[in-house]
Amino acid sequence: MPFDPPRSLSPSKITAFRDCALSFRFSAIDHLPDPPTAWTVKGTLVHSVLERLFWHHEPGSRTIEAARAELEHAWGLLRSDDEYRGLGLDDTEARAFVLDASVLVENYFRIEDPNAVRAVGIELMVEAYVDGVRLRGIIDRLDLTDNGDLIVIDYKTGRAPSAAYEATKMNGVHLYALLCQERLGRRPIQVRLLHLREPAVITAHPTDQTLRGHRRKAVAVWTAIERACADEDFRPRVSPLCRFCAFRPYCPAQGGDLGLAVNREAIRAASQDARLPDPGPNRANPIPAQALPADRRINGTNEIDGTNAVQPLGGRE
Repeated sequence: MPFDPPRSLSPSKITAFRDCALSFRFSAIDHLPDPPTAWTVKGTLVHSVLERLFWHHEPGSRTIEAARAELEHAWGLLRSDDEYRGLGLDDTEARAFVLDASVLVENYFRIEDPNAVRAVGIELMVEAYVDGVRLRGIIDRLDLTDNGDLIVIDYKTGRAPSAAYEATKMNGVHLYALLCQERLGRRPIQVRLLHLREPAVITAHPTDQTLRGHRRKAVAVWTAIERACADEDFRPRVSPLCRFCAFRPYCPAQGGDLGLAVNREAIRAASQDARLPDPGPNRANPIPAQALPADRRINGTNEIDGTNAVQPLGGRE
């Protein structure tokens, strides 16, 4: 029986399908449990701190002391979150976890002065139909320059890629630029990855030509997904990423049993052994975001298509 394709396509889904079609199927179509890691939960924590720095502090008050206070607040919330608790960190590991998060937050201030930033969107959900494909994504931050131009900002808490892989890692922010062009009618003049670990900034300048290329690639990926769903043909792709994949118990290329993926009771039992959360409905329930101050809005509102949202701790697109 053919699979139903996902309802929309995001930069993360495009990357997942390109990395491994079978892993994509398990995650985006079968909705198998994909347990969080210390790295992903820490990334969510740092994103939350920087989000709150801009939501709750006006220019002039966005200091490193304010960021530290926001980290303490977000850390207090995170410790009662199921995904963090599922990591099973002991006291020593928890202290190292939050200490490393504080390093990432403080590194942000080595990249830019947040008081000089004019943000018109924080955790901005943008959605558009592009050549019949429903594309959507959450932009970490959308800035407006003094000249009225847009800049897409994406925070990264992992290691910056080598020069050979920089272009590939920019695919997601280029798609955000495409969404801005389709939804707002304005092509951002820059897209930036702020790598907080080094820290380092990777910048690109979208053009009509590059965005046409990313449009074609997105449509091609969607066509391949539809074909794979119709043919029930999602093939594994063996790569170094397999070492970090939560779906190895179901992957034939890793000696797993594909039958487990269609037996939810078996999945539940395997999840208990692997300390994975019980499979269930998608828990990403967006929390409506408060409005930005009037002088930092696009067209009088920070909502695009009525769907601007802040993701809860533990769930990012």
